[in-house]
Amino acid sequence: MRTPASALPLSGLRVVDAATLAAGPLVATALGEFGADVIKVEQPGVGDPLRTWGVRRDDIGLVWKSVSRNKKCVTLDLRTDVGRDLLHGLLAHSDVFVVNTRPSTLARWGLDYESLHERHPNLVVLHVTGYGLGGPASDRPGFGTLAEAMSGFAHVCGQADGPPTLPPFMLADGVAAQSATYAVLAALYHRDVHRGGGQLVDVSLVEPLARLVEQATLAYDQLGQIQGRTGNRADASAPRNAYRTSDDKWIAISSASSSIAARLYRAIDRPDLANRPEYVDPIPRQARADEINALVAAWICERTLADAMKVFLAEHVAAAPVYDAAQLMADEHLRARGVFVSVDDPDLGEMTVQAPVARLSETPGRIDHLGRALGADNDAVYRDLLGLDDDRLADLRSAGTI
Repeated sequence: MRTPASALPLSGLRVVDAATLAAGPLVATALGEFGADVIKVEQPGVGDPLRTWGVRRDDIGLVWKSVSRNKKCVTLDLRTDVGRDLLHGLLAHSDVFVVNTRPSTLARWGLDYESLHERHPNLVVLHVTGYGLGGPASDRPGFGTLAEAMSGFAHVCGQADGPPTLPPFMLADGVAAQSATYAVLAALYHRDVHRGGGQLVDVSLVEPLARLVEQATLAYDQLGQIQGRTGNRADASAPRNAYRTSDDKWIAISSASSSIAARLYRAIDRPDLANRPEYVDPIPRQARADEINALVAAWICERTLADAMKVFLAEHVAAAPVYDAAQLMADEHLRARGVFVSVDDPDLGEMTVQAPVARLSETPGRIDHLGRALGADNDAVYRDLLGLDDDRLADLRSAGTI
């Protein structure tokens, strides 16, 4: 049964999303999936660059459609005094303000945190930037690609004899959004339960991703080692790689524990290795990584993906097919869990997107609609929240403020 909007866990929370592209908007997306009323604020005439970013159909950005699910879309020129006054009107009725504008620009507009806190003391302000607030790089323009490079991620990804590898998707933005979402919820808990008032949530694109590759800094700090690139291998598991099948598909295998390694040897018809410490115990196993990888690769390359996976599943080996998008969306397990859902859309007819990731047993998140047209909710939002009449709205449109 569909959860009523009033029963969703974040019902009653209002978020003003004035950020662009990915990290900040993704936070508002996550909050909106669980009931927050999200107002997406965009520059009149052009909107969020995410509208035209990435793959498009009929000149409609597909990523925009998904990331802007459940959001009310309004236009507002924050470069003008009138526009900023209207923004303050929205913030007076809101709980969270999401922004990613450069600190110097916000200060020039009087929208820096100190100014906002003075006027809206209970507002939680999330400021997502490339490099974080404070420090010599704080006002630099920052994008996910730069964070993926600077965080240490790209340095450890790729083949040993190849260049650093940058991912072809929004990794840094996504990781930063996950960190920022729980931080916003923590700030709201502090405000509402401990009566602590609003506060600033300062999240950079670099630091959350650097936390995920922390092993490299720990190794340097304690051992003086600089971690290099090892392709698909990992120094904590052998074998650990992607292996080509006879039908030109790929299987990924991880053997982090001794018991899983033993199961793998039995699966590839080498039960003699399952009881030999030098092939089972983690440290000596690492020294034989080349030999073990060759054994596994030779066995897999003689079998189709389906045949190899049948054996691995029977032996409880930690293995999975390397999926492309079509295979991912067709997987019977993911389909059974409802990972992808079809949503009716006035522009595209129907679009399949990923459902809310976290599963709450009593109050699951939901998707009411995908990204709307630029300014689609101007009248409703400005009338309902600010009480503007038709004449005032017409004047704002004529002036280019909305």
